[in-house]
Amino acid sequence: MPTPVPSDPLATILLTEIATIDQLMRLRLSRALPRGMELSHYLVLNHLATTRAERTPAELARILHVSRGAMTNTLTRLERAGFVSIRPDWDDARRKLVTLLPAGAQACNEAGKAVAAVVAETVQALGRERIRTILPVLRDLRQLLETEEGAGTTSLPLSRGGGPSSHS
Repeated sequence: MPTPVPSDPLATILLTEIATIDQLMRLRLSRALPRGMELSHYLVLNHLATTRAERTPAELARILHVSRGAMTNTLTRLERAGFVSIRPDWDDARRKLVTLLPAGAQACNEAGKAVAAVVAETVQALGRERIRTILPVLRDLRQLLETEEGAGTTSLPLSRGGGPSSHS
């Protein structure tokens, strides 16, 4: 029989709180998004809209911290919906480039309003000062985890046009 690994109660509480917050916020956001739009779709569209740059599927997977397979699935659905275009990279035939289409920008804006409303409601319920107080710790935790994963990416804004953002 394996010997139980002693655990630090503080670490267990931290993990539980973060996992529960993640699950509950994803659920709220998913419910608020327009019919047929998934949170992963919005995050890709929002990144492309915010950066206004083409990205490879591999770059998007790395930036959004998902597997390449999950990103391929998301991009296939977005392409079918007419929200993105996926074309060969003319400089490197092994790669593809993803471009946001006008319909994708419009869908992103609509979804962004729903996301912004959920986030604004959360900020209002907790209070702006309490949010400002916890943001530095959350940012440090994210950066620590990104460094450990070798991601080295920056956080993504939740919405465009001055909405809630981790850069605030």
